[in-house]
Amino acid sequence: MASSDAACPSDVEIELLPFIRVYKNGSIERLKGTDTVPASFDDATGVASKDVTIDPATGLSVRLYLPPAAAAGGAKKLPVLVYVHGGGFMVQSAASPTYHRYLNALSARAGAIAVSAEYRRVPEHPLPAAYDDSWAALAWAVDACAAGPGGSEPWLAAHGDASRVFLAGDSAGANIAHNVALRAASEGLPLQPGAAIAGVMLVHPFFWDPSNTMAPELEVRIRREWAFTCARPDADVDDPRICPTSAGASVRLEAMPCGRVMVAVAEDDFLAAKGRAYHAALLASGWRGEAELVDTPGQGHVFHLRRPGTEAAAEMLDRVADFISRA
Repeated sequence: MASSDAACPSDVEIELLPFIRVYKNGSIERLKGTDTVPASFDDATGVASKDVTIDPATGLSVRLYLPPAAAAGGAKKLPVLVYVHGGGFMVQSAASPTYHRYLNALSARAGAIAVSAEYRRVPEHPLPAAYDDSWAALAWAVDACAAGPGGSEPWLAAHGDASRVFLAGDSAGANIAHNVALRAASEGLPLQPGAAIAGVMLVHPFFWDPSNTMAPELEVRIRREWAFTCARPDADVDDPRICPTSAGASVRLEAMPCGRVMVAVAEDDFLAAKGRAYHAALLASGWRGEAELVDTPGQGHVFHLRRPGTEAAAEMLDRVADFISRA
């Protein structure tokens, strides 16, 4: 976190609550999601984790999670989950306690190797940096799986199945996962024939759609956040990267490069209508896969991350893990 010495409110140039303040002197104050924990062995789940730098030029790294199933399964390859964290493109990280705890639990429950992308955040790195980094993480994971014994990343080389790659994220991370999936549809998974995205999971996705169904103050918030994320005051929400149903989209939803998609929404989340609209648009697009909608009543945005010990969170973990383990 870049902290500011300025204490006077008049020194704030941009404030986007609850995420961030940018001061006139250029310093940045992230208001949440700044705590981190090291990679480790998790006694509760038996999952081991480690951090790997995959692009020294940009500093891009990933946190890998190896479940107990890797040791128990012998020569059997495991599905690979490429996960993109949320946080409005501005806060949180692959090393945050929230995501470290969640991916330990999910990796163990699904029996999957997880690859959590530490993408560059705004405002220091406006979009498309987060998209490019997450695409690079996916490409790296696929290549590492296909390298076989002696490959540059032994966990993935020994245990990762490049034909069963899942792409997932929550909130802004779900937005990124969607855009990375469509890039895969357009360009193909790099380098490795036979590699495939088996499924995409978008949890409480940060989207817009042309039929506005939110209160005016929330609409203003989304527009301000999107302009800030793009570092363009004139950036509009008809951009296909945030509005997948936009007429200007160069890659349409029917090109989704997998057989299954899960879209999860929560009843009390102000983004829920956008997620439902995305699911409906995917069903109507001509795409021939299976689109599942998980609609949790009485819960808010990313409830499963904020209150991991609740019954609703446990049920959500089971739904996501089952989506992966069915491959």
